[in-house]
Amino acid sequence: MSQFAIIATIAAYILLMMAIGIYYSKRGNDTSEDFFLGNRKLGPLVAAMSAEASDMSSYLLMGLPGLAYISGLADVGWTEIGLALGTYLNWLIVAKRLRRYSIKLGAITVPDFFSKRFHDDSHVISCIAALIIIIFFIPYTASGFKAVGTLFSTLFGADYHVSMLIGAAVIISYTILGGFLAVSTTDLLQSVVMTIALVAIVFFGISTAGGLGVVLENARALPGYLSMTQTYDAVSGTASAYGPITIVSTMAWGLGYFGMPHILLRFMAMKNEDDIKMSRRIASVWVVVSMFIAIMIGIIGYSCSVNGSIPLFTNSSDSETTIIKLAQLMANNGILAAVMAGLVLAGILACTMSTADSQLLAAASSVSQDLLQGFLKIRLTQKQSMTVARATVAAIAVVGLVLAWNPNSSIFNIVSFAWAGFGGTFGPLMLLALFWKKTTRSGAIAGLITGGATIFIWKYLVRPLGGAWNIYELLPAFILAGIVTVIVSLLSGKTNESIEKEFSEI
Repeated sequence: MSQFAIIATIAAYILLMMAIGIYYSKRGNDTSEDFFLGNRKLGPLVAAMSAEASDMSSYLLMGLPGLAYISGLADVGWTEIGLALGTYLNWLIVAKRLRRYSIKLGAITVPDFFSKRFHDDSHVISCIAALIIIIFFIPYTASGFKAVGTLFSTLFGADYHVSMLIGAAVIISYTILGGFLAVSTTDLLQSVVMTIALVAIVFFGISTAGGLGVVLENARALPGYLSMTQTYDAVSGTASAYGPITIVSTMAWGLGYFGMPHILLRFMAMKNEDDIKMSRRIASVWVVVSMFIAIMIGIIGYSCSVNGSIPLFTNSSDSETTIIKLAQLMANNGILAAVMAGLVLAGILACTMSTADSQLLAAASSVSQDLLQGFLKIRLTQKQSMTVARATVAAIAVVGLVLAWNPNSSIFNIVSFAWAGFGGTFGPLMLLALFWKKTTRSGAIAGLITGGATIFIWKYLVRPLGGAWNIYELLPAFILAGIVTVIVSLLSGKTNESIEKEFSEI
């Protein structure tokens, strides 16, 4: 009976998401602005919660608890601090300016904004930016599909690959049907489901572990587990230093927000810029609370392993199933508990769907609007543009499925690389484009290329050297891209007077 209740709850959730897609498919997705920005109609609550739900992805309920379980507080703690600061500052200094500027320019995508901001008639900037979006959104989307496969294979013993394909089909369907408004509305509902999941599992976990005192006692027994300057090594059973360089590197996660296309699009889509203050407060509080609870779940999960309630995990891939194992345990306590367990597991789907749908939509807009119509200058009717956008959603999803085919890959590591990609390329340019009128087209192109190249070079050539070089690739990419953009802008001569005038007016 408990298994049936779980399946019924998850099925009801999936059907609701599909219904929203069908509903918005009948409410006017006739133009690109409707499909990609919802005709700029987002209110403060939907904007805030859809932005943060699409931000959190599967790492909120799987990645963060898994990392906390396996290594303790330091890594996830400094990550949360960085992300909380990044969320607040992004809403504070970027949201209003970007909304106002994008409306003035008539830009409906992030690459489109960059292109029009620098009067790039050749659309080289939008082409480079669109390619960056495609390159980094594919692995990001793959992490979501991986989470779906892991969920159902762990929960029901279903085949990982079949589970992943079914989950992907649902996400693709309502994204293609309803566009931006469907994605944003489902993200709002998904944030509610995610919140219920977090709260329910943390209280159940504490009870199962034997109380908060037992949880803390077990955590203190592991060297460095609860320290913010040390981290626990599960392989050796010892503590290792977590020094200032590593702390700064980890907090650099917060810089990523300035370059996240799926979040920036929410700013561009808001109905009223006066609502931004309210959205900022809602988003900031939800991010801090949800990540704190997710970290607690990982630490609580370890105590549940100690008393034998769930298996003892020894690697990050397995530890990311902590919340799934706790939900399965919860389901054994009656029909109501099984329904709540179903909501918890639906929360994992919510994390996945809320990010994957937004990423697919942003990538589709880049191909249809920026590559085909902008750079290649292929004239498409509104109907043809919508067809291309929907086909792109499906094509990118297929590539993401291929990358997620390995069930042993780590969600946290996949998200980490994709997050760095956007933060290190778009982040510096977005800030300079909004705050420095002397930024030039040449500087923008140089900065985008520098940021993208640094991500790969640092990740695969420099960081493996270890020691002081073991810095999260987002930080050096962000710094270098920003410096190069400024230098090239200064060297490229006087900026266009019409661009400066436009900047000053906005």
